[in-house]
Amino acid sequence: FQRFFRLYDRLSGMTGTASEAADEFWRIYRLPVVRIPTHRPCVREVRPDRVFADAESKWTAVADGIAGLHARGVPVLAGTRLIGSSEELARRLAARGLEFRLLHAIHHREEAQIVAEAGLPGRITIATNMAGRGTDIRLGDGVAGLGGLRVVATERHESLRIDRQLFGRCARQGDAGEVCVFVSM
Repeated sequence: FQRFFRLYDRLSGMTGTASEAADEFWRIYRLPVVRIPTHRPCVREVRPDRVFADAESKWTAVADGIAGLHARGVPVLAGTRLIGSSEELARRLAARGLEFRLLHAIHHREEAQIVAEAGLPGRITIATNMAGRGTDIRLGDGVAGLGGLRVVATERHESLRIDRQLFGRCARQGDAGEVCVFVSM
């Protein structure tokens, strides 16, 4: 795609994760990165990674954590790297009788609406990390008092920038929010 972008006379963009890719933006596009301060301070809480010996223990802990948050009315956005991982989590939540929205990067028509509603009380949204980027998630009534949207990452991506894009889905515009990453050996 990079060679197509060079066909434009003017090229610019905005992202919350450009600074860590500044060298790449310069090398590929000859574009400098300018850091613009946030409109409101970010109050996102990033919890330490939860590490498990095996995948089964991790998936059980992820499902337990989501179920507990859901019972309190806290909205959850669960991010996965792979469609198979999102389907695994969906299977586990369905077995517990929990309702959720499953979003892969292939649901183009519904994608923005599903992501936009992820901040509603008690909503559970499962999405691959690439799905829904660029759509604001506004908190529903009473959600700020519950600590805001919770982002649950079911694994680390090989690129910290992509992890940060997922984490940036919560605690936007000064809203409360929290991130936790679950990994297994």
